[in-house]
Amino acid sequence: MDKHIGLVYESSASGVLVKLDFQDFEGNKEHLKIGKHLKIEIGTHDFLIASINNIKAVDDGDKDKYFILAEPLGTIIDNKFYPGNSTLPSPTEKAYIADATTLGHIFLKNDKYSFKLGNLVQNKDINLHIDGNMFFSKHIAIVGSTGSGKSCAVSKILQEAVGIKEGKNENLDCQKNSHVIIFDIHSEYKAAFSIASNQNFTLNNLDVEKLKLPYWLMNSEELEALFIESNENNSHNQISQFRKAVILNKEKYNPTLKKITYDTPVYFSIEEVYNFISNLNDEVINKIPNQEQLPKVQISKDKVELINDINMYFETRYSFVPPTTRKEEKASNGSFNGEFNRFLSRLDNKINDKRLEFLMKPLKVDGSAFVTDDFSDILQQFLGYLTKSNVTIIDLSGIPFEVLSITVSLISRLIFDFAFHYSKLLHEQNRTNDVPFLLVCEEAHNYVPRDNSANYRASRKSIERIAKEGRKYGLGLMVVSQRPSEVSETIFAQCNNFISLRLTNSADQNYIKNLLPNNAGAIADILPTLSPGECLVVGEATPIPAVINLPMPNPEPKSENVRVYDIWHEDWKSIDKSVGTEINIDKVISRWKKE
Repeated sequence: MDKHIGLVYESSASGVLVKLDFQDFEGNKEHLKIGKHLKIEIGTHDFLIASINNIKAVDDGDKDKYFILAEPLGTIIDNKFYPGNSTLPSPTEKAYIADATTLGHIFLKNDKYSFKLGNLVQNKDINLHIDGNMFFSKHIAIVGSTGSGKSCAVSKILQEAVGIKEGKNENLDCQKNSHVIIFDIHSEYKAAFSIASNQNFTLNNLDVEKLKLPYWLMNSEELEALFIESNENNSHNQISQFRKAVILNKEKYNPTLKKITYDTPVYFSIEEVYNFISNLNDEVINKIPNQEQLPKVQISKDKVELINDINMYFETRYSFVPPTTRKEEKASNGSFNGEFNRFLSRLDNKINDKRLEFLMKPLKVDGSAFVTDDFSDILQQFLGYLTKSNVTIIDLSGIPFEVLSITVSLISRLIFDFAFHYSKLLHEQNRTNDVPFLLVCEEAHNYVPRDNSANYRASRKSIERIAKEGRKYGLGLMVVSQRPSEVSETIFAQCNNFISLRLTNSADQNYIKNLLPNNAGAIADILPTLSPGECLVVGEATPIPAVINLPMPNPEPKSENVRVYDIWHEDWKSIDKSVGTEINIDKVISRWKKE
């Protein structure tokens, strides 16, 4: 039964002030804390539900008076809760502590609020069920400082979504249609989705050894970010000639396509493009009067030819004749002579960098290169269809930092483009997307930062596009970060649901408070005091802002901290190769060198 504690003293749209006597306050201290709820009469049968934001004691002669400022959240009408409030209580209306029955009306599981997230911190017997459609179809932000339980929270939510509970597959007999793709920057999440083989749950884990991401799928921005230094004086010439070479080479290898652009995702040979640029860099033009002014190459000691087809520049690196002013042999350097020396060196380094083989030289199982006809298999690799997997993990831990942004950009753009074109085909039949995806960006501040650095421009553009347009095409976004103030503002501004664990940095706290809806501003003051696993849930998917405890996932991600002090007190562990330990320093170095 609701317990009466005081009367409304003042009422406004921003808050309701409740006056309590000394005895009422002292006798109910356990329930009168910031973040807990009051039930306030509105007329005879209806009630306002409000969250306690502030408690103040005022000296009133012999005994103190207490005032509670509570923020309106919604109304209970005929025992049914409705978010928002159009009517406010008048002064002298009675205020009560919201009991379990009242909270049950608010957090009642029904057809709409059916996705279980956790249990209320203020009453562990009451579970918070949210609107799964509003949660996963609208973008999600999950934030929390290191050690707050962020990785466990993400794992638990995703396990619940795909049907993993206590290490068991709930959909053992019939695979469901969930599609989750995780950018895992620290290789944490494989453990959270690896369950017993008899559970018939296939995890699609793509690390740098398995990932196949041919360079020819890159668009203009990604190609130029990888190969061209924008701060070089002749970068405009590098871009123009590289663009020309790529388009011509795409046309060479895809003659049946009528219209090919710089961005068309079809095969071209980067080695041949290198030959093309090298020949432009070295070319010498014939200047003999009454002869065609074409590149002049030395075929053999006694044989000189003119290059009359620019596509011949793809075939090999030619030896050009030396420049001369002699009338019978007159020849001079070409327009770009020597201009691409640094560009060619950079191209060569990238093409032959063993760390970039997943980009520059990915091979199929039979050892052949990926070509245009393999586009479907490459795409299905990320979507989980090759292995029929509900969860795909893109393990970015082995990706060289200098291509991290490009890798994220390319994969996320391919996923978006698939969702876009698939949705458009369905729209023509008056249908909506029936294979929606959720893209999870773990540690998002590493590749979609707030600053507009050229190093992250490609990934920022791709993820921001998903944030702004993805929902229309069945592509949701879950942004996860321990430093939300360093993540692109555009991305967080598009999030409709927030799960915030403990935040200790004041800049991050203020940033998140400014993003939250007005009815959650005051309750957000508890962010630095939350215990591990506790979180504030706010957004369109939850009936009201709530502080809940998320249960631990099973299995758990590999995100636990090293118990440094305890391990330091264990016996000395040798990693010398002479000792013959299972993992020694030579094995570490071998893995380091990718032997």
